[in-house]
Amino acid sequence: MRLKFHTLDVFTSTRFGGNPLAVVLDADALSPAAMQAIAREFNLSETVFILTPVNPAHSARVRIFTPNAELPFAGHPTVGTAVLLAELRAPSLGGGRSAIIAIEQAIGLVRVGVRLRAGEAAYAEFDSPKLPVEQGAVPAVEDLAAAVGMIPSEIGFENHRPTGFSLGLPFAFIPVRSLENIEKTRAVTSRWERAFPTGSAAYVYCRETVHQTSQFHARMFAPGHGIAEDPATGAAAAAFAAVIARFDQPPGGEHRYVIEQGFEMGRPSHIQLSLVMNDGQLQTVRIGGHAVRVADGELEV
Repeated sequence: MRLKFHTLDVFTSTRFGGNPLAVVLDADALSPAAMQAIAREFNLSETVFILTPVNPAHSARVRIFTPNAELPFAGHPTVGTAVLLAELRAPSLGGGRSAIIAIEQAIGLVRVGVRLRAGEAAYAEFDSPKLPVEQGAVPAVEDLAAAVGMIPSEIGFENHRPTGFSLGLPFAFIPVRSLENIEKTRAVTSRWERAFPTGSAAYVYCRETVHQTSQFHARMFAPGHGIAEDPATGAAAAAFAAVIARFDQPPGGEHRYVIEQGFEMGRPSHIQLSLVMNDGQLQTVRIGGHAVRVADGELEV
């Protein structure tokens, strides 16, 4: 059996930046074990498999795999898959260059708005299908620091303290003081299990940024999922909205942020995060970003 696939770079407007993604088309005949093997072969942060939707009015059903496990939801696969489907189906969109792509994921239905413009990288944005859920107590600061190669005094700035939130995958959000601190962070595998016995990922962030147009700088490590470091993590950015809501307490209304990630890996990424607050509560989370197609081919399965 031969299956077509495409690769894209997501959360970037130029090739060879952002977060690479593989998308395998017409994958209904594949078993979960085969999907996992293919994801391991691509060895990217995530690989998406396009399936026939349960509801024929929707664009596609997808399954998302890291090299080690299946995920119920992920941000850069959502953006990249929506851009790819919009571009492949553009001739059937009545001449329009914008589309709503409805993607069935394990977490629920995700509707993605895609904007296609000649000479520009495609842009997609979606409302998070759920709001972030707090994960309870986070590990001790000493254990968190050891797991990411820091010392405890380097963790925390202003009123920001480590917290845990999830949008399908649990994240430990670790604030650090500066870019200088964040540049030296890494996943210390010998100390990882003690801090994250349930397989959580670590999202390390600071307010100091490389670009003045960004509001936060971040890195994400998830060795338990086969991801030593991720260049851009949409699901973490969506869950990060709860961190902003808690510690920065923005007033009612819509607030927009740019999160830069992947710079230490040589894959600069920019994630657009929008959140809506009402009476001190987080109401809506939206994630957006560009994506560009890089390669296509066929798999022998």
